[in-house]
Amino acid sequence: MTKTAFITGVAGQDGAYLAQFLLSKGYRVHGMVRWDSYCEPVDGLARLEALGLAGEHVTLHMGDVTDANNLNLLIRDIRPDEIYNLAGLSQVHVSFGTPGSTLQINTAGTLNVLDAVRVNGLENCVRVYQASSSEMFGKAGAPQNEETPMAPCSPYGVAKLAAYHLAKTYRESYGMYAANGILFNHESPLRGEDFVTRKITKAVAAIEAGCGGALRLGNLDSLRDWGDARDFVEGMWMILQQDEPGDYVLATGEAHSVREFVEAAFKRVGVQIVWQGAGVDEMGVDAKSGRRLVEIDPALFRPAEVHHLLGDAGKAKAELGWSPKVRFDRLVADMVDADRVIFQDKPQSERDGPTWKMAG
Repeated sequence: MTKTAFITGVAGQDGAYLAQFLLSKGYRVHGMVRWDSYCEPVDGLARLEALGLAGEHVTLHMGDVTDANNLNLLIRDIRPDEIYNLAGLSQVHVSFGTPGSTLQINTAGTLNVLDAVRVNGLENCVRVYQASSSEMFGKAGAPQNEETPMAPCSPYGVAKLAAYHLAKTYRESYGMYAANGILFNHESPLRGEDFVTRKITKAVAAIEAGCGGALRLGNLDSLRDWGDARDFVEGMWMILQQDEPGDYVLATGEAHSVREFVEAAFKRVGVQIVWQGAGVDEMGVDAKSGRRLVEIDPALFRPAEVHHLLGDAGKAKAELGWSPKVRFDRLVADMVDADRVIFQDKPQSERDGPTWKMAG
């Protein structure tokens, strides 16, 4: 029997890779795209285009998780076997400036998805995956697992924690198959340019191409558990294949600093970074030429910083059989190489433009 999946946020990094994965499993895939997410519709679907999923591969629906009636109608008509709720405002730094929107989209949006299943009488028919986040742990000591007390440090983390508990509440109150995937940072060549990892790899590629200035960053010493998004979407699917719903941490178990990410990215293009100075005056220079390549911008520090996120995915390994395949150095190299291709394919006159399409 062919299964049907419905992915909110299908045009994002995770949504695009998940759609690709589910299609390879023989699923019918429906995806929701918010009407005002992008200035140009073609840019909004760039990730799906990059993966060759344009046209009839994925059935797209215009919608918004903050519109309860819209979700009710979509879920009633699609009648999916599985729902993957990936829609949300995902930039932590943006959440400080737009806390109300963050809560409305990430928390109320999740409530609308869960309640749409309930009001359509599909509690016993649909399995719901809720995209939770390692940012829920916030200031909690490392390593973090499913039993670690959560202490979020941003409106984003607070909103995700509320959504996490909503999924558990609907599971316990209505017998709904609602599962949380507590995912640590996961990146790829499809990562948005407003995330620090992609900002770094794009800047490195630009510098190598001779058209980029110094890379400006905030806290170099923040530690993150970075994995590959393609490994993590497989984990999402595995979570919904269990007989009973549960909550699972997905992580690599390795933490690296932003500083290390910068060093690995420049190493990929044959540049060794040497650090000079301290605090906001610290800079990264090319060991051979002495050229300043990395600078600190105090404006990029968060109001409340999460310093050390390191996941313990022991439960996922034991119960799901999941473990990451791609490690840190390979991930960084893949992202840098994808951005290098973008700059190589652009004529010099276009390389300084304000936007770039995602690499596949």
